[in-house]
Amino acid sequence: MGLRNIAVIDVGKTNAKLALVEAESLTELAVVTRPNTVIPGPPWPHFDLDGHWAFFQRHLAEFHSLHGVDAVSVTTHGASAVLLDADGELAAPMLDYEFTGPDTLANGYDAIRPPFEETGSPRLPMGLNLGAQVHWQFETQPDLADRVAHLLTYPQYWGWRLTGELASDMTSLGCHTDLWNPWLREFSPLVARLGLAGKIAPARKSSDILGRPRADVVKATGLSPDTPILCGIHDSNASLYPHVLGRRAPFAVVSTGTWVVAMAVGSERLALDPARDTLVNVNAFGDPVPSARFMGGREYELVCAGSEAVPDAQDRAAVLREGLMLLPAVEPASGPFRNRKMSWTTHPGTEGRRLVALSFYLALMTRVSLDLIGARGPVIVEGPFGRNPDYLDMLAAISPEGVEIATSATGTSVGAALLCIQNAPPPLTRPVATPADKTQLADYAARWRMQADRISC
Repeated sequence: MGLRNIAVIDVGKTNAKLALVEAESLTELAVVTRPNTVIPGPPWPHFDLDGHWAFFQRHLAEFHSLHGVDAVSVTTHGASAVLLDADGELAAPMLDYEFTGPDTLANGYDAIRPPFEETGSPRLPMGLNLGAQVHWQFETQPDLADRVAHLLTYPQYWGWRLTGELASDMTSLGCHTDLWNPWLREFSPLVARLGLAGKIAPARKSSDILGRPRADVVKATGLSPDTPILCGIHDSNASLYPHVLGRRAPFAVVSTGTWVVAMAVGSERLALDPARDTLVNVNAFGDPVPSARFMGGREYELVCAGSEAVPDAQDRAAVLREGLMLLPAVEPASGPFRNRKMSWTTHPGTEGRRLVALSFYLALMTRVSLDLIGARGPVIVEGPFGRNPDYLDMLAAISPEGVEIATSATGTSVGAALLCIQNAPPPLTRPVATPADKTQLADYAARWRMQADRISC
């Protein structure tokens, strides 16, 4: 497509965002956000889909008026879907995947879900398995299953609002839903067991053109009725997509945000351990990608607790000298050390030291995740952790094939925009220099790993 500007609907767990990405430079010309607030209910904690839709339409009109919008792409967080009735209305509010309701029916769900070996989807708490969400919703609202005519994975819900076309996409179905077999590229038996056969919209590639804007969208936004609307992509796979397009395997991408997701391309073949929060994601081409994850951004927020301290060299030296360590897990519901309670080896003493030890902890958790999926080659860090020098130095000290951060625009919005662009250049990266205190960092890492492994036994 000969495009100038691509609007990207980008819904993360924390914020909903609309970005306008210039195709030639892959820079964001404009960005607007609103909180992705969870509404407590009834009938359960859910998201403000209508509020988001009004926000997206308003700013699509503004972006098109000021800059021109030539295409629209979509990326969203995973573990989510929207249930529609036969009239295309919400059959039920979209459940927040962090709601614990599905845990109350865990035994019944476990009896029908396919094994990890078949789906690459680990058993996760709350609603992190999409199948568990639907099972709980159908069991607790007996008339709901009959009222549901369509299940749309979350990026394609926005595509449906834009075009009226129904679809799902392989990257979202491959995000620990239990509903997809990534090796056979088809739905798992759970779809039929939940009564969803024929109700999940057809699985398409993220780069497919889903359709053109509906007449009411054209009227509300001023978009051309010929504007292509892309099928859309799961957000971690949006971060991975530019590198899959332009880089030879093996390598690993670490997407950082609320979730830290490590994805290994061309990895060593290992038997994945679902108890350590490893899984098989599905990339934009439909290929399986060994992955591991933990809620690193959430953990950072919890421990940082709003502190504006800026650690200095003295803080870092003190942490290394005194062996101050944060041991897993800050967020025990996910990650390689699930169901473990965080602890400090000693009191941090100062804000700066606490933040250094936190950054080291996040880098060490990242390295554990990479090792669990057999990652080889350089490690490319995407997102906010790529601006954290203590995190990067620790990760570089214990990653023998190097760590890189992007110097060209990357991330979820750019990855989603690239779905529209043919022959896009590979993203530019910058290697992280070997830290001067590499030996001390590596020694610290070995001692941390020993203690973390001990508490996980």
